[in-house]
Amino acid sequence: MAGDVTTEPNSDENRAFVQSAVERHQAPLLRYATRLLHGDVERARDTVQDTFMRLLAQPRAAVEDHLAEWLFTVCRNRTLDYLRKEGRVSFFEEGQAERLIAPEPHPDRQVERAEAHATMLAQLEKLPRNQQEVVRLKFQNGFSYKEISRITSLSVTNVGFILHTALARLRKEMTALPE
Repeated sequence: MAGDVTTEPNSDENRAFVQSAVERHQAPLLRYATRLLHGDVERARDTVQDTFMRLLAQPRAAVEDHLAEWLFTVCRNRTLDYLRKEGRVSFFEEGQAERLIAPEPHPDRQVERAEAHATMLAQLEKLPRNQQEVVRLKFQNGFSYKEISRITSLSVTNVGFILHTALARLRKEMTALPE
């Protein structure tokens, strides 16, 4: 219905919905786009901004029940479009890994955890690009297999296989490292 406020893409209610989405999802989308764009933070910001502009044009009801998945899918598609245009499609070339370390009550444990985290990120960078993407979507962004499937256009079974293979390889590499 054209007069229904909840379905109008440019209504005040929809703008508030988009503002809330920006506050909640901007940082994870920026990390994701930056990785896809091989560390190009400026282009990642443009891509994320474009993603939210597209959200503003959507009726809230069309995306509300799967907002994070919709945002990541649009962001991924916009990023891949840019890379194709630039002739730079080479998913997840080696890039800088962002480190998120929660404060710990014991400084020695914090250092130990930071070292383990850095080692894990270094091992993650050695995985094939598709495995890196699936692992990051699952563990950094908390998406389900089904959501990852829709974001990446892979089957749910393939997502599970890629994730299983990646984790097995990470486990093997981590246990092979000297203490």
